Parts: sequence; structure tokens; C-alpha cells
Amino acid sequence: MNSGAMVWSVRREIWENRSIYLAPLIVAVMIAFASLVATLTGRHSRPEQLPRNYEFAAGALMATTLLVAIFYCLDALYGERRDRSVLFWKSMPVSDWTAVLSKMAVPMVVLPVVTFVLTVVTQLIMLLASSAFLSMKGQSAAALWKLPWLQMSSGMLYHLVTVHSLYYAPIFGWLLLVSAWAKRLPFLWAFLPLAAIGFIEKIVFNTAHFATMLGSRISGGMEAAPGKGGEMMMLWPSHPLEFLTRPGLWIGLAVAATCVAGAVRLRRYRDPI
Repeated sequence: MNSGAMVWSVRREIWENRSIYLAPLIVAVMIAFASLVATLTGRHSRPEQLPRNYEFAAGALMATTLLVAIFYCLDALYGERRDRSVLFWKSMPVSDWTAVLSKMAVPMVVLPVVTFVLTVVTQLIMLLASSAFLSMKGQSAAALWKLPWLQMSSGMLYHLVTVHSLYYAPIFGWLLLVSAWAKRLPFLWAFLPLAAIGFIEKIVFNTAHFATMLGSRISGGMEAAPGKGGEMMMLWPSHPLEFLTRPGLWIGLAVAATCVAGAVRLRRYRDPI
């Protein structure tokens, strides 16, 4: 695979889908503005309250980019068949594998990087605003700067890499497969079959294994650590490599690879809408 073509294809996806960075940027600006207003009223200047505010900012941005990833994947291959631009891109010296993998790289690589950068910048703005407010009141802001910033940022990066990139890979792969196959309403085709499988299992076997598995995948496997509250989400686990030993991770990556291969084949032979 030509690495230059891959980089160019990823850049093309970013150029053509500005929501990749505009949606989280708008949310980051809103959070920073709301934090500034709250700081001016004296609500966000207490050291004990700041970690919770930073967790909220990170969570809001991660939720935003996850939604962006879902809608991007559903439209990535469907949209180019709908507007027939796929005919033009197939005439370019770029393989179907490169085209599909570049689209898979957006939710797995580009969006986590965008999320991390915007979150760190937003939290820094919140910190500076709180420090300035305390300084204007003649109080010391030293306690704000003693918070475990490196640990919090490292934990967030770990969460983005393990959950939003690797653990969600089969979800993104499935959405791309549906996007390559559906002739209309890809959103319904993506979610109705999954709901039908869970419903049929419940009716026939009176079990909910598929729904439990799907819920575990969507939650990022967070139920595996019930003793950890939501505020621990951004901290490094006691054994960072433990995540790589989970069978569910590798099974999910195998499913993602299968879905991507199916999407490549469909893109190669599927006619425009």
C-alpha cells in the first residue's frame, strides 16, 4: 500500500468532511465560554471542584466526536455512491483498500487526536481563567496548578486509544460495511438488524447474550471495572497493558477487519445509487 496515497486520502476526508473538526471545536468553544462565565461568578475557582469540571469537558468532547464518528462512517461510502463521486475517485490511482482504510482512519486516528488536542486546550483555558479570577481577588492559584495534570491527560489519552480507537473498531467497521451496502437509509440498516437479532434471541431462547455483548462494546468495557467511578475514567489503570489481554478486544478487531474487507469488496463492485 502506498503510504503517500494513504496520507493524501486521509487529508481528503478531512477536507471534504469539515464536521470532523468543526463539531468538536464548536462544543469546545461553548464549554470554554460557559466555564468563563461560571468562573466570573465564582463557581469554577475552587480547587476541589475543578477535576469534576475537567472530567465533564473531556466527556462532552468525547461524546461529540463519537457521534461525529458514527454519522461519518454511515455516510462515508454511501455518500460517494449517492452523489456518484465514487466514479471519479475510482478513476484516480488509489486502490479500494486505500480508500476504505483512509475512511476507517478518521474515527480510529483522526478523531481521537482532535479530541485529545481540543480537550487539553479547553482544560488549559479553564485553568487560566480560574487562576486569573483568583489572582484578581488576591488569592493564590497555586493549588490549581498542583492538580495531577499529567496523570489526567495521560489517562484521557489511554482512554481514547484503547476505547475510542481500538475497542470501537468493530462498530466503525460495521457502519462502513453498511454504508457500502445500503441503497438508502443506512442509519436504519445499521441498527435495525442488531435490534432484530437481540429481539429474536430473547423470544427464542429467552436470553440476552447478544444485547449484553453489544452493550459491553458500546460502553467500552467499562463494566469490567465496577469499582471505578466515572471520575476514574481519565486515570491510568493499575496495569495499562491489561486491556491488550482481553479476548473481546482481539475478537472485535477481527470483526472490524472482516467488515473492512467486505466494505472494500462492495466498493469495488457496488454500482452508484
